[in-house]
Amino acid sequence: MTLEIIELGRAIRERDPARPSWPEVIFSYPGLHAILWHRLAHRLWTWGFRGLGRFFSHLGRMLTGIEIHPGAKIGRRLFIDHGMGTVIGETATIGDDVTIYHGVTLGGLSLKAGKRHPDVLDGAIIGAGAQVLGPITVGRGSRVGANAVAVAPVEDGTTVVGIPARCTGPDCRKTDTVGYGLPARELDPVGERLSSLEDEVRLLREALTLRRVG
Repeated sequence: MTLEIIELGRAIRERDPARPSWPEVIFSYPGLHAILWHRLAHRLWTWGFRGLGRFFSHLGRMLTGIEIHPGAKIGRRLFIDHGMGTVIGETATIGDDVTIYHGVTLGGLSLKAGKRHPDVLDGAIIGAGAQVLGPITVGRGSRVGANAVAVAPVEDGTTVVGIPARCTGPDCRKTDTVGYGLPARELDPVGERLSSLEDEVRLLREALTLRRVG
């Protein structure tokens, strides 16, 4: 545990532009405290003491404002900056040297048991307020912009922004798009509803025309 605290402290001091002192890191960084609580909760969870695991996870949430399910798997040197409102789901996995800001959700889209949360690979950065949803992979060294909603895989070394999140920059592969700039492979619920309403209006007009003629 002592070695992990030292490793986490070094990572925080290297990545936080505020350059905190060691006492600040140890006593005043909720991201570090949340990971330590999670290590305990996760160990109990894997040993089969799931109730205790949830209890210590709940204590960590109350003390830090960061909710990490005890079943989540977290690698080394995770830096949760600020952290308030961050939620990490049960089947999420996080690699080494990942940075997560406040208000982030690594959540699920399915109510069924099984894998339903994201995998965030080494060196990825998840911006403040971003929602990464479903059993998708956020690639190595990639970035999810602030307030983005990622529901599709993010390739290694790319940056995605927007709702739904789309790749931006010279490293992005070209994708065909439909209305509202959505990738063609994704559903456009607004466009589908408008199309349905147009069909209904057309049918009503045809029915009125037939009644007038009759």
